[in-house]
Amino acid sequence: MKKILILNGPNLNLLGVREKGIYGDQSFETYFEQLKDKYAVLDLHYFQSNSEGAIIDKLHEIGFSFDGVILNAGAYTHTSVAIADAIAAINTPVVEVHISNVHQREEFRHHSYLSKNCKGVILGFGLDSYRLGLESFLNG
Repeated sequence: MKKILILNGPNLNLLGVREKGIYGDQSFETYFEQLKDKYAVLDLHYFQSNSEGAIIDKLHEIGFSFDGVILNAGAYTHTSVAIADAIAAINTPVVEVHISNVHQREEFRHHSYLSKNCKGVILGFGLDSYRLGLESFLNG
């Protein structure tokens, strides 16, 4: 059974209550339970932190024992060389996901420091971006 971590960054703990026009009205915890039901063939884990250091620590912790990471680093995507370095340092492949299409948003969101170190990037499909990321580990 493949072991996959979904790792969410800053402000994603507020899904379902923040900026519903962009992020929808479902909490991530509810969505995660749906994913666990749908993908019972996967050993799914979830971690969220608003702290850059905690995200890096989690990548280091699981980066040599898990089969994949689905990472939504939130705004750290556009600012964190340190998270990009942590992704490059581990063996576990990482798929970068975003709920919104960041290219339809502010200019500063158009650049990702993480993408070059990731297996792939999925964006703009709402919470379904996470499901598409999981599919990439089932089929690849």
